[in-house]
Amino acid sequence: MVSLRFLLCFLFVSSVYATIVSHDGRAITIDGHRRVLLSGSIHYPRSTPEMWPDLIKKGKEGGLDAIETYVFWNAHEPTRRQYDFSGKLDLIRFLKTIQDEGLYGVLRIGPYACAEWNYGGFPVWLHNMPEMVFRTTNKVFMDEMQNFTTMIVDMVKKENLFASQGGPIILAQIENEYGNVMGPYGESGKSYIKWCANMAQSLNVGVPWIMCQQNDAPQPMLNTCNGFYCDDFVPNNPNTPKMWTENWTGWFKQWGGKNPHRTTEDVAFSVARFFQRGGTFNNYYMYHGGTNFDRTAGGPYITTSYDYDAPLDEYGNLNQPKYGHLKQLHDVLHSMEKILTYGNISTIDFGNSASATIYRTKEGSSCFFGNGNENSDATISFQGESYVVPAWSVTILPDCKNEAYNTAKITTQTSMMVKKPNEAEDTPSTLKWSWRPENMDNFLLKGKGESTQTQLFDQKVVTNDQSDYLWYMTTVKFKKRDPFLGKNMSLRVNSTAHVLHAFVNGKHIGNQYAENGKFNYIFEKDVKFKSGRNVIALLSITVGLANYGAFFESKPAGITGPISITERNVDETIVKDLSAHKWSYKTGLNGFENQLFRTESTSKWSVESVPFNRTMTWYKATFKAPLGNDPVVVDLLGLGKGTAWVNGNNIGRYWPAFISSENGCAAKCNYRGPYHAEKCLTNCGEPTQRWYHVPRSFLNAEGDNTLVLFEEMGGNPSLVSFQTIRVGSVCANVYEKNSIELSCDRKPISAIKFASFGNPDGNCGSFEKGTCESSNNTIDILTQECVGKEKCSIDVSTEKFGAPDCTGSARRLAVEAIC
Repeated sequence: MVSLRFLLCFLFVSSVYATIVSHDGRAITIDGHRRVLLSGSIHYPRSTPEMWPDLIKKGKEGGLDAIETYVFWNAHEPTRRQYDFSGKLDLIRFLKTIQDEGLYGVLRIGPYACAEWNYGGFPVWLHNMPEMVFRTTNKVFMDEMQNFTTMIVDMVKKENLFASQGGPIILAQIENEYGNVMGPYGESGKSYIKWCANMAQSLNVGVPWIMCQQNDAPQPMLNTCNGFYCDDFVPNNPNTPKMWTENWTGWFKQWGGKNPHRTTEDVAFSVARFFQRGGTFNNYYMYHGGTNFDRTAGGPYITTSYDYDAPLDEYGNLNQPKYGHLKQLHDVLHSMEKILTYGNISTIDFGNSASATIYRTKEGSSCFFGNGNENSDATISFQGESYVVPAWSVTILPDCKNEAYNTAKITTQTSMMVKKPNEAEDTPSTLKWSWRPENMDNFLLKGKGESTQTQLFDQKVVTNDQSDYLWYMTTVKFKKRDPFLGKNMSLRVNSTAHVLHAFVNGKHIGNQYAENGKFNYIFEKDVKFKSGRNVIALLSITVGLANYGAFFESKPAGITGPISITERNVDETIVKDLSAHKWSYKTGLNGFENQLFRTESTSKWSVESVPFNRTMTWYKATFKAPLGNDPVVVDLLGLGKGTAWVNGNNIGRYWPAFISSENGCAAKCNYRGPYHAEKCLTNCGEPTQRWYHVPRSFLNAEGDNTLVLFEEMGGNPSLVSFQTIRVGSVCANVYEKNSIELSCDRKPISAIKFASFGNPDGNCGSFEKGTCESSNNTIDILTQECVGKEKCSIDVSTEKFGAPDCTGSARRLAVEAIC
């Protein structure tokens, strides 16, 4: 029996460890202290539980105070009232990992997420409920949304994870970016947002609720900003702090697109200017993007990789210099926390987009010098001193005298990542393959499915999104002397399938996929029909369901018609509409149902005459796990389109045959000026994605591992290989009177490839000596200080390297070290 004394003691201790989170117009306040909060988005399902501690630790070491994550409804409730919180979906384990590292948590329940996640995080069964309309005053929707939201809150409360219970979660979010799409919902949209606010408040989580991109957020909701820049954002209430829930560190990739990059200088500029103008909470979206495993990528056409050019790359490596440059910024901002959140603010406008912002308390003052001009450096005179602020940059002076940081001056290394062959294999370039065809006879020759209707249905209605694949099949009969049965016949399909394969009487007559963002197209091929019975089988394939926009749930997918056969002769064209024919439907493919991707599958595979460039084909090979602990990738160059599994784990969709256009890339990227998703692109004329992440936890360290591919369009698996990714070299280009640390990520520096102190030219990987050079041998000095060490720190000074005669230019050290 538990004593009353023990219970009273427990209640007292619990209250002692509760964290009080409040806010005012200046900042989030935690236990009576206003805070400058740096946060980073890490989505738990886009990594594995084994990766979480390292990712979160690196976030903390990078200067973060909090980790932000979405909760994905469709992942946790794939079937109505059947829940999954296992493995990658273990939300509670993820939140406790944040707590173990001593960081705060921001829980974005939504439950609409967007996030380039399939269907924006909504389960498709929700769409298929009678009288359903998403994100409006629709009772069916609101009941389901409240049920899921309440369940998540209750789970988190049960584990005492809200700050009010002593846990890490200091903020919770309801809805997401609704203000961006609210217009078409009219008055019902406004009523819906009020309902969301009331429902959230009724859950009594004990921490503030936020609504991002919601300028009319009802009190006490805190409205926040998302975007590339939020320095001009003004909350809708003077008692709401200026908060930025998504500072986009890059952008996502789409099949057929190029690789987007957002420069380190510009991300830092956006953050510094945000804090210069009164911001107190900044969250990086993403801090680690990770991987869209399985069928989680949204779209249509979001890639498997969700790297997002984040400070931690897809595999969890430090993306340098972005990671290090932002860490330095965080350290400076944290050192000014009290003055930024309590100080009086004044500004000086110097003209030509240059300004100074001064924060003052009785103890002292801190300054930001900002230059928003895209082309011209600014010279700012302040308190008898002169400061040069480069174009499109912010200088921070914690004491209003000495420059501690400038967003355009990078003093951290750049890491050049390389891929290494799988040294565990004797012949790593060649895997031994077996194969088997996808069995489609029931569909192609019999037109036999699971259900029959005399109309064409949206794919979501039939499949409930349990598969990317849906068969539409019908039978057409012609008499021997049917006047319609001619020589010039074609099959015409009005399609919203992302990819369409068409078969007539068992013969593959062609395929087509949506291009250039046009997901409504016409497929038409000449076909020879015969007298008697003809089977038309259409395979519709989705590549991620729409995840954004007003009423996005109603965007069609699949084949909604019309479908027709045309016969053309000299005098006329005759059209036979098949839309109201009897159509038979079948979700999925036999190979998926029979789980050919499982290592324990007993299905027969052939090792004889392995065919290449064959549609609808399964391939299998075994391999040894790469040695060491570097992240593992599989190179799928040469394949067409399909899905890949390693030891039964779905590593995502692949489509290396989808090549980006050759135009739009530039050799150099100018960080100056506003960033947008089409700026600073790379990878023109190449596959959008070639390498696919294979987490170490998916692999058997000893013995064989199995790779299974399902190839839809036809490809050559002989080019497939496993590799590891690691830091190959590190380099820096640092001005005098700074220091630089070189690190090979727990591996020794093996050589100094280039070093010059003076005015060197070029960029990382292609440095060249300039017109002036220091008197001492720079390579010898760095070789002595760095080679053989995992890291070394160098002061860039004339005392160390000698004084080069560089008239009219600032002296710099350029160095490249081999790892």
